Amino acid sequence: MNRLKIYALLLFFLCAPALGQTPTIAVATNMKPAIEEIYTAFRAGNKSELKMVYGSSGNFFAQIRNGAPFSLFVSADEQYPLELASAGLTQGNGKTYAIGRLAMIVNKKIGFKPTIATPELKKLFSEANKISIAKPELAPYGKASIQFLTKVELLDQVREKLVYAENISIATVFVASGSASVGFTALSLAMSPEAAKTTNFVVIPDHLYEPIKQRMVLLKNAPPVVLEFYEFMQSSKAKEILKANGYNSP
Repeated sequence: MNRLKIYALLLFFLCAPALGQTPTIAVATNMKPAIEEIYTAFRAGNKSELKMVYGSSGNFFAQIRNGAPFSLFVSADEQYPLELASAGLTQGNGKTYAIGRLAMIVNKKIGFKPTIATPELKKLFSEANKISIAKPELAPYGKASIQFLTKVELLDQVREKLVYAENISIATVFVASGSASVGFTALSLAMSPEAAKTTNFVVIPDHLYEPIKQRMVLLKNAPPVVLEFYEFMQSSKAKEILKANGYNSP
């Protein structure tokens, strides 16, 4: 066997495991309940497996810039996917698939009904031990939380009580566990059965923060099954699931 054939065989065996790996999708944590439903619906007509990894959009952005082998980025904002597109790391600019909505959650043990009426809100914040939000520099919902607090002129009052979570799921867990009495999260997470066990929520009116336009984008060399899932995310079925999970259509 000549050297060329030996090299070709070595290349095949070295690459085969990588070729057989399950494609990985980077998903903003606020999307976990909805995307699990969407993936289940997708698998009903396509048996190919995909691996979902959850985290903050800002962290995924940095990881992709550094070569993380994701095939699709389902972000909680538009900025990060568009910056990746500008850097030439994606297949086009992607699609805005949902408009996220912000909610405030309150641990049931504190005995307060969630409200955004100013006098009651001031009292709630004064009674709270901690107020949980996702890091604004990493998570769009954290940024929206700061915008809301600024808009209602209560940011200075609560600043010393703010605790910053790495992502919106952790911010939600802080309140659900009682580590923080109050917090801000995605409506989709506030509506989840897990959060409902220990928290109540109120939806923050859309005009009190900038629209949370959520964009997804295909990364270079995404395999065909990921393209199929990307297209399914734009289907009427996916839109129906997103709406049921508290998202608005773009």
